[in-house]
Amino acid sequence: MTHPAAARPGTGSDSIRATKGARVQVDVPTLVLIPTIAAIAPLATRAFGRWIAIPVVIFEIVLGIALGPSALGWVQPDAFIELLSDFGLAMLFFLAGQEIDYEAIRGRPLARASIGWAISLVLGLAAGWFVEPDAGAVFIGIALTSTALGALLPILRDAGLLRTPFGVSVLAIGAAGEFLPLIAISIFLSGRSPLHAAIVLLAFAVITGLAIWRASKGDGRRLHEAIAATLHTSGQFAIRLVMLVLLALVGLSIVLDLDMLLGAFAAGVIARLLLEGAPESDRRTIEVKLDGIGFGVFVPIFFIYTGVTFDLEALFADTRTAVLLPLFTVLLLVVRGVPSALLAPPGAPPHERVSTGLFGATGLPIIVAVTAIGVEAGDLDSGTASALVGAGLLSLLLFPLTAIAITNRGSRRPRQESNLRPRD
Repeated sequence: MTHPAAARPGTGSDSIRATKGARVQVDVPTLVLIPTIAAIAPLATRAFGRWIAIPVVIFEIVLGIALGPSALGWVQPDAFIELLSDFGLAMLFFLAGQEIDYEAIRGRPLARASIGWAISLVLGLAAGWFVEPDAGAVFIGIALTSTALGALLPILRDAGLLRTPFGVSVLAIGAAGEFLPLIAISIFLSGRSPLHAAIVLLAFAVITGLAIWRASKGDGRRLHEAIAATLHTSGQFAIRLVMLVLLALVGLSIVLDLDMLLGAFAAGVIARLLLEGAPESDRRTIEVKLDGIGFGVFVPIFFIYTGVTFDLEALFADTRTAVLLPLFTVLLLVVRGVPSALLAPPGAPPHERVSTGLFGATGLPIIVAVTAIGVEAGDLDSGTASALVGAGLLSLLLFPLTAIAITNRGSRRPRQESNLRPRD
């Protein structure tokens, strides 16, 4: 993913020595204000939580817009923060891959979710062609099929829904809506012929498949002993191993000219398998540490930087672009939300179907990635890209809040016994 970056002399920019004879330009106010926003955001969530449960990512994005070039101009894009933001996005997808309980979603839940995504792809491409009947249609279509699983995970966890049957259904939909668009990006938006892209993707699948097989079949006793011995020391072998897996697969994706998020997601799957069989207390400690690194440091930088680089001026530059914002927001509901709701588990009550559709229609990270590729390729203009990203922002702001309110209201009503049992 590429953000516009610029270090402007005379505005507080300084440089950090990266290698001998080379310096990376850094905007010092930006370097201080981004972690300031990251620290303020959870406090704002807690303060507003007395009246309404607003996800922390909303404050991160909104404050990024407010302090960025589109408003106050106190925070400026630069290459150093962009690098941290890209790693934050990779961490978001890594944590999503690690969080998914594949035993819980395998079988019918994942099959239903995959069918729902295929329906979304057809609807998305048709909607994309309606908006832009040219090469931009593919970018719009794939963007509309995405689900922001990485952003939804902390929202579901904080709401106490993650481990419920309803949460498992949303996880399956999110897994399909996060992984399958990455496949589509790698095949159709890589700049190669679909056949060449499919061959490269197959090579990546073989390598990662072997790694996943080895991680699942290997004897983890010695590995877990090394993890336990260094878990509370400066050695921190588990965290270093996980970072190695993440960066190795991200590097492999880059070498093969695939989207790095594909490697990050696969790394999360492998990390989960490597830690299986470890003592529950050790595994929980590692998960807490990874959450601290991801959601405490790098992931907030991605969301804040998304706000900083959001082109608010282009969004309202003309009437067409301004109209596209609500149109894309509605299309997310139609293209992604309706199939998700219709393919919810059999027997799901109406309020859970509506909530499932709203969660499924929540998108942002892949929308940001796809629009960046489209703008760089010259197939999407900045106004259309801003409208798509703006729709993703609105979906993240409105849909989960509404879904949680509907779910909580429905859960207060008397429920049938069949709804208390996990559904396949």
